[in-house]
Amino acid sequence: MNGLKILVVDDEARMRKLVKDFLANKGFYVEEAGDGEEAVDKFFAQKDIALVLLDVMMPKMDGWEVLKTIRKYSQVPVIMLTARSEERDELQGFSLGVDEYISKPFSPKILVARVEAILRRSNASGGDALSVGGILIDKAAHQVTIDGKEVELSFKEFELLSYFVENQGIALSREKILNNVWNYDYFGDARTIDTHVKKLRSKMGDKGDYIKTIWGMGYKFEVSGQ
Repeated sequence: MNGLKILVVDDEARMRKLVKDFLANKGFYVEEAGDGEEAVDKFFAQKDIALVLLDVMMPKMDGWEVLKTIRKYSQVPVIMLTARSEERDELQGFSLGVDEYISKPFSPKILVARVEAILRRSNASGGDALSVGGILIDKAAHQVTIDGKEVELSFKEFELLSYFVENQGIALSREKILNNVWNYDYFGDARTIDTHVKKLRSKMGDKGDYIKTIWGMGYKFEVSGQ
């Protein structure tokens, strides 16, 4: 991932420098913007930005407006940086297409780790095998084994489990899951997702506990001890 370009958007110069230094040390190329309007200008002027780190509270144009503008034309990964951890802000962000949230103050090392993880996912070639916590997913054969035993899953259950594993540790809204697993904008009853998760958990036995419920928002796949 060396040489990938990241746009860091924050009105605090000290914060931009801190983040830039840590990312540069990992081989990333960093572009900076001090307000929302500059961010939009730089994003569309440069066609090779791989990820955007976007502060919420900024002059001229806030992070939400920047995100809305970017999402009209691009699905580039966006991490929102926010000093406010209110649930409604996070729900608003996920509905607009935020990939992840990091609340200030944060550890720069954690930030870099999240950036690398998201870029790995977005640049992944969709390999044929996924393995985590005793779960082995063979995409080519459409087969799942848990602790060496094959588990029979429906097509959608298989797709759902694969999506969870590929995004482990990430809070996923129901809307995001529906858009990625069902592949269309879903305006009906989101309980279809809850129903599939319930069946999937049941078939996974003890491993079903890896799928955590985030009340009022969605789910997160997290393997204990990792």
